[in-house]
Amino acid sequence: MSARSLVVTGTSTDIGKTIVTAALAAALAPRLDVAVCKPAQTGVLDGEPGDLATVTALTGPLPTLECIRYPDPLAPETAARVAGVAPADPDEMHSRIAAFAGRHDLTLVEGAGGALVRLAPDHTILDVAAALSAAVLVVVQAGLGALNHAELTVAAIRAAGLRPAGLVIGAWPEQPDLATRCNRDDLPRLTGVPVVGVIPDGAGRLSAGRFRLDAASWFDPDWLIRLRPNDFETSNSTHQGVLA
Repeated sequence: MSARSLVVTGTSTDIGKTIVTAALAAALAPRLDVAVCKPAQTGVLDGEPGDLATVTALTGPLPTLECIRYPDPLAPETAARVAGVAPADPDEMHSRIAAFAGRHDLTLVEGAGGALVRLAPDHTILDVAAALSAAVLVVVQAGLGALNHAELTVAAIRAAGLRPAGLVIGAWPEQPDLATRCNRDDLPRLTGVPVVGVIPDGAGRLSAGRFRLDAASWFDPDWLIRLRPNDFETSNSTHQGVLA
C-alpha cells in the first residue's frame, strides 16, 4: 500500500508524544490534509476527553480516530485484562486505521507509552507501523537517561524492519543543564537518527492560537518542508525520500 501514515512513539510514557503529535499536525495542516489516530487510549472513561481531545484543542478541528479505550492508566493489554474485556483485535485495528488513513494526505498515529508497550498480546505500535508501511518518529526526553532510552528504542525499531523518521525532544527546558545540552549533540551521533524537532517545555499550556503559530518553528525547517506522504514508507520501499 502507499504509505499515508507516520507513527509517533516515545522512549517512555509521559514523554510528550501527544504534544509532539499536535505540534506536527499544526505545522503541516496548512498544506496537507492531516488526520490523527490513537489506536489505544487508556486512563479515561467513555465520554471523557483523551489524547485526541488534547490534540484538537491545540490544533483546531482535525479528523481523528480512536480505536479502543480502557479506564485504567495501564498498558493497553494490561488495562484490557484488568477491565475484564477482550484485548484489541490487531487485524481489525489495522483495517480501521488503514481505511481512515486512506482518506487523508497524512495520518499521525500516536502510540501508547513506549515502542514496545503491548496494545494487545504480542502486539505493539511497531506492528501497527509495519501493517501501515509507516516510518516511526521517536519522542525522546531531554535530560539524563535520554541516550540509553533513545538507542534502545531506535534499535527496536530497526530490528522490526522499520525506519526511524527522526527524533523529537519532547520538552526542552528553559534553562537546560549540562547533560541536556550534551544530549542535544549526542542523540543523533549515537542513534544515527537526526533530531528533527525540539518542543519547548510547557508548549501544551500555550493558547491554541499561539501553539499553531509557533509549531512549525519547533521542527527542522528542511525536514518539515520536504515531508510528503511517500516519505514515510519503510526501508523496504523503492522510494527514497528525505527521511531515507
